[in-house]
Amino acid sequence: MDDPLLGSLGDLDEWLDRRDVLDGQPFLLSPQGEYDVALNRYFEQIGMATAPWNTQAAHARDLRNFLDFLWANRGGRPWREATPEDRAAYERWRRKDPAGPRVEPTTWDREVATVNAFFAWVVRQGYIEVSPIVQRESRDRRSRPGRRSTQTTPAEASHTGARRHVEWLTPGMYRRWRDIGIRGHTPDGALDPSFRGRFASRNAAFTDLMIRTGLRISEQIGLSLYELPRTQAGILNSRTWLPAPIAKWGSARYVYIPTGVLRDIWDYVEIERADAVERARDLGLYERIVEPLLIEDPSQPVVRIGGRRLPLTKLRQAERARVLVRTDHGWEPAALWLNESGLPGSAAGYRELFKDANRRCRRHGLTVSTHPHGLRHSFAVIELEHLWRGHLEQLQETNPQARMTYQRVYGDPLLWVSCRLGHRSIETSAIYLHTLQELEMETRMALIPDWWERTGVDPAQLDDPPTDGAEEHA
Repeated sequence: MDDPLLGSLGDLDEWLDRRDVLDGQPFLLSPQGEYDVALNRYFEQIGMATAPWNTQAAHARDLRNFLDFLWANRGGRPWREATPEDRAAYERWRRKDPAGPRVEPTTWDREVATVNAFFAWVVRQGYIEVSPIVQRESRDRRSRPGRRSTQTTPAEASHTGARRHVEWLTPGMYRRWRDIGIRGHTPDGALDPSFRGRFASRNAAFTDLMIRTGLRISEQIGLSLYELPRTQAGILNSRTWLPAPIAKWGSARYVYIPTGVLRDIWDYVEIERADAVERARDLGLYERIVEPLLIEDPSQPVVRIGGRRLPLTKLRQAERARVLVRTDHGWEPAALWLNESGLPGSAAGYRELFKDANRRCRRHGLTVSTHPHGLRHSFAVIELEHLWRGHLEQLQETNPQARMTYQRVYGDPLLWVSCRLGHRSIETSAIYLHTLQELEMETRMALIPDWWERTGVDPAQLDDPPTDGAEEHA
């Protein structure tokens, strides 16, 4: 197709490079296919361009929803002419209209915050004079009595406060959800003859890793084979290092993988993943990857970008998806999690996996459902309960050395969980403590069954984290 705009750009990759547009950076097009330079500059500003990819995507999605509403329901109005009346109409449709999505207050508040950030930026840039989002003075509790606050906040926020309810699964609930929804079993444990899901072992290993480590989906799909430790005899959990470029907000940290889960992941790597890679080679799929980043020596995970040698640990998730490793059998992706085509999967694809699993569970009469972040919540609640039990047991330990070792490994249980989750503040993790406190004691005692692998860390692993650019081979 002859496109005058694309034709004037010459080589599209070179044009994007000249504009410093990063791989995976979102952009918006109008319903007529127009690219608004001023609008899309928002995603190039330093605060947005360096934000985690899922944060960028959330901003783009929330902004697109409002701009689509302006186009479809407000006479094709452009964003530069949006008014407070448009915002009021959008809120009515988004939250209260029977034909609308009726989003939760927390969802609406997030959307208000992201769109407000965009309009505050375009006002500062001089593209418009006044934001369509009406502001009010914020009630800053730190202000002195009688002194007016200089801070403002969107007046259209719901003001209902953060939702304190945490959706999570017990180990038993998770196992039933996984076996029926992911593995394709019937409630009595037999294989469902109508099950058409493929890659079931991979999918089960993927969800097992999520609930046992608390990784975010964006972090987990960024893992490479180089971050997958080998199983070791006598070790409860094998440790690996999550590099900053694929950790949300750069929260690089150690991740502890239970031996049983790690064994299942290696089974996937050596069987299903290997078969997918072989099929992709036969079809020549790896030769079609645009601007691949090549690791010539598998023992040295280093690529060349712009004439510079960069270790794999320095690459973002979008860059990692283009990394190929030379092996004795040919090229293969460095990415750990591949789809049936032998290529790195997307976060959207794995979210669909959860939706399909929930639908299968409903068909079998199982009321349990979850989502990727629900497994992260589940990890936090279960891990916190497990650590509190160990904490109380060690307080009664008569051996001072044993008490000291436990304290050195775990310290405060809530702080440990906060570190494993990659939270920037322990206050964010406190919601899981509140969740436990609301449970009946009988429920808490039955929370962790015997078959749930214990959390454990070898004290010998308490060395310093790897330096920048170093790989941790556990």
